[in-house]
Amino acid sequence: MAQMGLRIARALQPVAQPVLALAATLAVAAALLALGGHSPADAFGALVQGAFGSWNRFLSFTLVQATPLLLTGLAVAVAFRAGAWNIGAEGQLLAGALAGVALAISWPEASALVLLAATFAAAAAGGAAWALVPIAMKTRMGVGEVITTLLMNFVALFLAQFLVQGPLRESRGVFNMTDEIPAAAQLAPLFPGTRLHAGFLVGLLLAGGLWLYMSRTPGGFRVRVAGASPRAAVASGRFDPARVVRWSFLASGAIAGLAGWIQVAGVTGRMYEGLSPGWGYTAIAVALLARLHPGAIVISAVVFGALGAGGGAMQRDAGVPEAWVRGTEALLILALLAVDRGFRAASKGDS
Repeated sequence: MAQMGLRIARALQPVAQPVLALAATLAVAAALLALGGHSPADAFGALVQGAFGSWNRFLSFTLVQATPLLLTGLAVAVAFRAGAWNIGAEGQLLAGALAGVALAISWPEASALVLLAATFAAAAAGGAAWALVPIAMKTRMGVGEVITTLLMNFVALFLAQFLVQGPLRESRGVFNMTDEIPAAAQLAPLFPGTRLHAGFLVGLLLAGGLWLYMSRTPGGFRVRVAGASPRAAVASGRFDPARVVRWSFLASGAIAGLAGWIQVAGVTGRMYEGLSPGWGYTAIAVALLARLHPGAIVISAVVFGALGAGGGAMQRDAGVPEAWVRGTEALLILALLAVDRGFRAASKGDS
């Protein structure tokens, strides 16, 4: 019976860990809200109402907020699966957005089909190119990718500021932003009367494709082996784990680049300073909450999208500063780490 219980516990672990982490986060957040003089019931009620209060609000706010998190979460998961700690999704997102915008505004006469395909390709290439330096330094020089990808984020941020204030600045020269991209490059809404655009569908399709690739193909198996045990991969002699890491890193950067362009093409219509409020960093929590599973990342992105969409309602209706939402995201990361450590300790004790 004990062995049966242990097997059941291990089978449920992938679901139990994020559920326990969410429950712990809510409990701690409620305690902190009470200590801060706010009603937890009013705050959480406002958050739920702001994120799920109506069908249109869910589509136009929660899922729109979830779309860049879904794509960047997938980007982070691809790299993490291969054992590469890509902390640079934020910079790769900006690089992809810049590449897509630059092509779109320089080719306004192109047809919608051609322009959309070209800008998607440019955005993916821009994000992948921004990952090249960390890849080369990791695989050829042994430099840790955490530092290099983090530093590349700041380079991308300052490059975006320079371009929207200079070469790509809108034609009137009044605001620090680009001209609006052509209508042919903009993504259509999925449902009439809502702000939810086709980029969310792209994210869903990409999540499904990555799940099939990771779980059903030899390439996905190599990615998982390279991430789980690089030494075993080398010892097997069947493939080069460094090559797998390189391609996974490139794919991660490409997906993050797509996230940036999809935000421009589906929501903002132009590039400006501060396009991303930190989606590339929040994506790490999105991916970890989902335990790097592409399908679960969809749900995780919606959870974080609800936090973002409901943050304004918490501030407006319950008087809770919106910064508390960021604090809740940080608490969730800490809870995930704590729950994971607890499960690992319990597994060692049982064995």
